[in-house]
Amino acid sequence: MRSFRRCIHINIASGRKQAPTGPIKLMHRVYKYVLPGVEAELAKLKSKANLIPDAELRQQALNSIRDKKFHCQGGGIYGAVNLQYHTILTSLIVALQTISDYLDNLCDRSTSLDEQDFRMLHQSMLDAVTPNAPLQDYYAYRNEKDDAGYLQGLVLQCQEQISHLPSYDKVQPYVIELVSLYCDLQVYKHIAKELREPKLLQWWESHRSSYPQLHWNEFAAATGSTLGMFMLFLNATDPTLTAEEGQQFKNIYFPHVCALHILLDYLIDQEEDKVGGDLNFCSYYNNEAELVERIALIVTRARQDVQQLPESGFHSLVIEGLLALYLSDPKVQQQTEVRKVSKQLMRKSPITRLFFLLNSVWIRKQQA
Repeated sequence: MRSFRRCIHINIASGRKQAPTGPIKLMHRVYKYVLPGVEAELAKLKSKANLIPDAELRQQALNSIRDKKFHCQGGGIYGAVNLQYHTILTSLIVALQTISDYLDNLCDRSTSLDEQDFRMLHQSMLDAVTPNAPLQDYYAYRNEKDDAGYLQGLVLQCQEQISHLPSYDKVQPYVIELVSLYCDLQVYKHIAKELREPKLLQWWESHRSSYPQLHWNEFAAATGSTLGMFMLFLNATDPTLTAEEGQQFKNIYFPHVCALHILLDYLIDQEEDKVGGDLNFCSYYNNEAELVERIALIVTRARQDVQQLPESGFHSLVIEGLLALYLSDPKVQQQTEVRKVSKQLMRKSPITRLFFLLNSVWIRKQQA
């Protein structure tokens, strides 16, 4: 891990600012670089989405940009660490996250329950993180096909930005591992309802020996996060990174940081998922007490894990920011049980988490 520290030292020596390790410095970069950069990237994608001929594809592309902007904003924080690569990382992260959100919308609203269809759609994510991978007909098993090159354009945008990361070859195997797990999850959670849980449990059996500390639903949640991918993109800006370090960094973020991210997302979506009949991984705990206990345990382990990372202060802020972002969501106040869980998780909150909570509320108000 010394190499990334050397990279940070070189950045300072050459006049570039050190990665933000305090909440005020981080939020300064969020307001100055992250939010404007993400907004500019999404504006370009919205213009392209508006040109999609197929009405359903156009609607889902526009909905994903409008309704899930905060996913890109959250991921964009990784672009604030190394400002030399800020533009490249922002473009890459927004493009990959947009593929994820767009396909999630397509699968959620799909009249198809075809596993082959969902896997072909998500092949686009694997191609996006594989330099020079040929473009494919990602809509091969769907009636809706004409997107005027929108999805393929997102794939090419990712490939182009990845080509500018000096050590991407050192992290590529681990990015592909995380993307492959993500794609598996998206396939199994969207097929016919009676098949979802059996398929997920069968999938878990092939991985459980590697993650004995997790419940099956926590592993599944971890695979649904894109944060590990974004962290590896950031690591790939270090020209002296080794493949061994790339693997170490992946193991630090996955599974606990990633599991925390998605469990919080599912926590606040419980009522919405119940109404829509969608699978929710927080519903598999026996009661509220177990839910709080397990999420609190994962928070603790995530905090311990990131202490092994260079710039651990930044990654610790990411964890506190996740808690603040999700637990300040308006959905929390609309659900009695979730509100009670939120209060327990926020009990004895550190000052940094409260700071991010206030900033999360402020950002939402500005965008309302």
